[in-house]
Amino acid sequence: MKKTLLLAVTAIPVFAFGQAQSTIQKTVPEPAPGHPQVLSDVSGPPMLGIHWARGFEPLARVHEAPTPQARVRRSPNMTYHGGKIMPTATTEAIFWGTSWGTYSGDKITGMDSWYLGFEKSNYAATSDEYTGTNGQVTSTTTHLGHIIDTSASAGGGNTTTILNEVCKVITHPDTSGNGYYAVYSDTPRGSAGYCAYHSAGSCGGVPVQFAYFFKLDGDAGCDPADTSGLHSQGLAAISNVSGHELSEARSDPASPGAWYDSSGQENGDKCAWTFNVPLVTFSNGTQWKIQGEWSNAAYTAGTGYPNSSGQRGCIDGK
Repeated sequence: MKKTLLLAVTAIPVFAFGQAQSTIQKTVPEPAPGHPQVLSDVSGPPMLGIHWARGFEPLARVHEAPTPQARVRRSPNMTYHGGKIMPTATTEAIFWGTSWGTYSGDKITGMDSWYLGFEKSNYAATSDEYTGTNGQVTSTTTHLGHIIDTSASAGGGNTTTILNEVCKVITHPDTSGNGYYAVYSDTPRGSAGYCAYHSAGSCGGVPVQFAYFFKLDGDAGCDPADTSGLHSQGLAAISNVSGHELSEARSDPASPGAWYDSSGQENGDKCAWTFNVPLVTFSNGTQWKIQGEWSNAAYTAGTGYPNSSGQRGCIDGK
């Protein structure tokens, strides 16, 4: 029996901001017996840069004030661990779950606009200071639009499942290894202590970066409390955590790791749930309530705004 998977693929024209987008449809046939449609060749990649929900602090004991005898002065800055960074990023969003087929809200169009505006934005440039074995992070990104997969989504606890979803629908990943594929599921967070994470793997031998996001509608633990009225609460929530994960993937994409601090925190982790201004403007004029990202340079110069620990190293490119 032939089974088809409906994928709505948005083609982004190479015009100035504000141009209309066109939508095409494609089908993916069910594979022949003996050839399962599971294309990943990595088993169980680790969750990286987990965006913990408000009030969930896995490093609470690390942050406790030590006794005078045990106190050791340690810079909060991130250090380099020898790995690659993402000099550029080719982004594509995957909206996964049965409800996306009939969805009429603002999250799909909103996130396309978010990724288009991220490119060359001052916010993207908050990660530009970091270098790796393959060069330096830049604010150059290219958004390829979105895919809608109406098969039943899964929670993010099994990273292999999420990687398999990416490999199923992204048939031609960016061969440079700078492809970043964000999976927005319609599965609520439930009792999970995190809102999203990023990870890395490969599809058909091509390295890929990917991220997973729960459905965050009505989820107070993952809500940035955007009162601007510009976006639905659900869009505001996933747009904030998207900034966290994409920034971390660019500065610390995969093993052996690039930039993180002595506690293992990446640039997004160090500024999670801290906001310098009500809204940050992206390069296409869209505005978002979005957390800052850690800058070693800003902390050293004393020009950043404080994170939840009072360390003045966060910047948002306002």
